[in-house]
Amino acid sequence: MEWTGQRYADTPTVEAETYVDAPPERVWELVSDIGLMPAISTELQSVQWCGDGAGPAVGRTFVGRNFHPALGEWSTTSHVIECEALRTFAWAVEDPADPAAVWRFTLRPEGSGTVLRQWVQLGPGRSGLSLAIEQMPDKEEKIVYRRLGEFEAGIRNNLAEIKNRAEAG
Repeated sequence: MEWTGQRYADTPTVEAETYVDAPPERVWELVSDIGLMPAISTELQSVQWCGDGAGPAVGRTFVGRNFHPALGEWSTTSHVIECEALRTFAWAVEDPADPAAVWRFTLRPEGSGTVLRQWVQLGPGRSGLSLAIEQMPDKEEKIVYRRLGEFEAGIRNNLAEIKNRAEAG
């Protein structure tokens, strides 16, 4: 990731992709299973759907519990904003109209496998990062850059884990 000098209000993004030697149906099973995410994430500790029903659908919500050494423990409510089986699964953290972050998986068939991409956008809504920036406003660009770097590393790890699981069967 190269230095971009972005501010939180710029809603900076980071993404990565990988080729998975498995059909979209298998990859979709994994990316749409929110219960899998804590097993492959270093920050997300647990997740649970809210209300009745199972599985992702636009409008559904889930609570995630997180931990970061510099930020401590916190929980968020996420809202599924896109859910097209075998193609896209996305959620907004906290307020969908003014999210703290937006996360998205996209799947694209290619040959006998799937190109899997994960993307995240910071802000524009308030988050734990907002608090850090308020405490050190002169370091905002460095704080944003560091967090994007953490997210990029997490995304690359997520993609590698999903790829390994999908290709293993």
